[in-house]
Amino acid sequence: MNIDVILSFVISYGLKLVSAVLVLIAGFWLAGKFTKYLRKVLEKRSIDVSLSSFLTSFLNILFKILTILISVASVGVEMTSITAILAAASLAVGMALSGTLQNFAGGVIILFLKPFKVSDVIEAQGFVGTVKEIAMFTTMIITPDNKCIFIPNGSLANGAIINYTREGIRRLETIYDIAYGDDVDKARKILTTIISADNRVYKDPTPIIVVSTLGSSSISIMVRIWTSAADLVPVQFDLNEKVYKTFPAEGLNFPFPQMDVHIN
Repeated sequence: MNIDVILSFVISYGLKLVSAVLVLIAGFWLAGKFTKYLRKVLEKRSIDVSLSSFLTSFLNILFKILTILISVASVGVEMTSITAILAAASLAVGMALSGTLQNFAGGVIILFLKPFKVSDVIEAQGFVGTVKEIAMFTTMIITPDNKCIFIPNGSLANGAIINYTREGIRRLETIYDIAYGDDVDKARKILTTIISADNRVYKDPTPIIVVSTLGSSSISIMVRIWTSAADLVPVQFDLNEKVYKTFPAEGLNFPFPQMDVHIN
């Protein structure tokens, strides 16, 4: 083969290949810049964080796909050929990625129905955590011990979800046991005093303090109070500590399991 022909071929297609690589690099860089700019604009306009996260993720992937198509076209491949290849490949890819497409559809459903939003505490698929991000295919939650978990949107859209923060207030129900012979009215009075002194506990709905169970070795007193979702755990911890310190000081005993054995 003539050396001039080889050089001409290398120069011609080499330049096209270099230009395609440059287009690819520039396109990916612009896609990243655009999505960052779009995210800032959406934040300034107070757009829902969940929707903002989903849109920027979707547009970023879309722009990268368009960049790849333009890059391939710059090499000299005709768009009609690319379209035909994409049409043929889309069916195969669609079948192979049916789960991924289901996750995309699940993300759209979550954004429209809004069973939860970013910063909500939810329980789903056996995990409990705070929603950090709702992306195209997965939702990221952070567990109380700071683990990062990615849950497929398809599973979330088709499964049960418990939203712990959506309503804003939560009911705390806890039980304290006292020994038989202890004064139930005195225990109720002490509990009422402790609850009334805590400003985080709502006065409406009215707190409920009742004898719930007469056990084999103790009397169970059930407490039901309402507080904000954010204060639920701190209120429970503080209430437990105050009861533990106050009951014995007031002559109320915490019972322990016991059994009377009679030997003939």
